[in-house]
Amino acid sequence: MKRYRLSALAELDLEEIWLYVAQDSGVTRADRLVDAIARGLDLLVAHPDAGRARDEIASDLRSFPVKSCVIYYQTSEQGVLVSRVLHGKRDQEAVLNPKA
Repeated sequence: MKRYRLSALAELDLEEIWLYVAQDSGVTRADRLVDAIARGLDLLVAHPDAGRARDEIASDLRSFPVKSCVIYYQTSEQGVLVSRVLHGKRDQEAVLNPKA
């Protein structure tokens, strides 16, 4: 059975997103956003090529938008490895390529 796996950074991203939204818009809205991200991850497990190829950032990297966030992931035979989950307003390339 294929699954998704979150990197340590992706787990931290989700915590930070939840905290930010909870402080700004309330716990219910934060819960809804994280639930939507989880549904997006389930969709990616079933359809791993649904995301956009992001070879300009890293080889085999894909991205998939969910509401105001972007999931960055790679596919494997075991499923989906999520490297980051970033809010859409963040400078995506600066976060993903800090040396650039």
